[in-house]
Amino acid sequence: MFPRDFAWGAGTSAYQIEGGWQADGKGPSIWDTFCHEKGGIFGNQNGDVTCNSYELWEKDLECIQQLGLTHYRLSLSWARLLPDGTTRNVNQKGVQYYNRVIDDLLACNVSPMVTLYHFDLPQAIQNLGGWKSPGVATLFDSYSKFCFQTFGDRVKLWITINEPHVCARLGHEVGIHAPGLKEKGTAAYLVGHNMLRAHAMAWHSYNSEYRATQKGAVSLALNSDWFEPLDPLRHEDVASAERDLAFTLGWFAWPVFITGDYPELMRSAIETQSKMMGYSGNWRLPRFLKEDPPILGTADFFALNYYTSRKVKSGGCCGQMLSMKRDLDAEEVLDPSWPISGMSWLAVVPHGLRKLLKYIKDVFNNPTIYITENGFAQVGPLQIEDVERCKFYRSTISEVVKAIEEDGVNVRGYFAWSLMDNFEWADGFSVRFGLFHVDFSGAELSRTIYQSGREYSKIISKYKSAQSGCQGFLDDDY
Repeated sequence: MFPRDFAWGAGTSAYQIEGGWQADGKGPSIWDTFCHEKGGIFGNQNGDVTCNSYELWEKDLECIQQLGLTHYRLSLSWARLLPDGTTRNVNQKGVQYYNRVIDDLLACNVSPMVTLYHFDLPQAIQNLGGWKSPGVATLFDSYSKFCFQTFGDRVKLWITINEPHVCARLGHEVGIHAPGLKEKGTAAYLVGHNMLRAHAMAWHSYNSEYRATQKGAVSLALNSDWFEPLDPLRHEDVASAERDLAFTLGWFAWPVFITGDYPELMRSAIETQSKMMGYSGNWRLPRFLKEDPPILGTADFFALNYYTSRKVKSGGCCGQMLSMKRDLDAEEVLDPSWPISGMSWLAVVPHGLRKLLKYIKDVFNNPTIYITENGFAQVGPLQIEDVERCKFYRSTISEVVKAIEEDGVNVRGYFAWSLMDNFEWADGFSVRFGLFHVDFSGAELSRTIYQSGREYSKIISKYKSAQSGCQGFLDDDY
């Protein structure tokens, strides 16, 4: 049975929907810079305007109300609030905008879940070294305390950093996300380390200065596929799947929930590859220092972003240079029985979510879990009657039901990605995840509900009205 206070939500992020990239004193972010340099984004598109939620927030609120959401996940633009990244320069127009968003949500009985950082570092901080610099953690802590002080009287669910794995790997190893670095085998580990330090500082600041009066909860959102061995009877495949989980979810969850340090499986794999390349010691994966804030226990709930699953086999090691791929030494493959959504990498595997939820329960001490992102991509010709995405949401929520009912997982919320079509990073506007379609070709940027939006609204409505457990979510009429 879903808990009575189960969070039914949808999510967005600032750069992906707000637009107004230099409106009212906002400073530039690394994504402004990355997009304007051209060549890295589909069609040389950018988020300068995107959904224009900075000016059209009321339209977004109408969408939220139409769905009947109980919660809405949004992110704050660090550069809109603090244009140079520091509290020395506060942009009051940015403060006013987010105050209006939060107040409007609460007036409609919708609880905000607020993400402090969703990929869009102020360019001013990138100029100082960005996430590679140890000092970024202190700057993030100051920004976090500013947000807790300014909005925390009304916000009770906080995410410090969204998908540090993606920020580190795609932004600093692969280079297809801002800031576009390709420093293979080194920078991503340093970036992930500083993100964990920044998160821990912010959590401790909230815990010591704000929790008693604001009574909120703080975590970080971790992305992971579900990984299982291609051949469960082959030891090498089993070990490769375990290593993949360690390098993806364990990289950040292990320090926060288990030991205060990285998985030994991850550390030893990196050391092994370093030695094979002629390097001594394990200098690439940093160690936490005594002066760092304690990492263990710095999450009040487990926030999970899940999209797909992979079969894993051994033998992904490649090339004669250090890299994360070489460290992982595993090859991910798709099961041919899995249907594919609009993107080649996004296989539709709802049962993988259930398995991952059970894994988190068993390995990470049965935490309270919020599924903070989960969605289905559409590409090509527009389909407002998106039947396959409707099936996806029905199947996925059925698997969440099973995780709660049969596996005893403490799932307390589900946030669809996303509220509406938006700027999908390197894919620009070529990929549509929304419950509402946005007409980017028209000046009005009109929002039109997809059939999947109506379907999701129907699920929420039935839950709200019935309060009769899970069975309704498995009925054929869904």
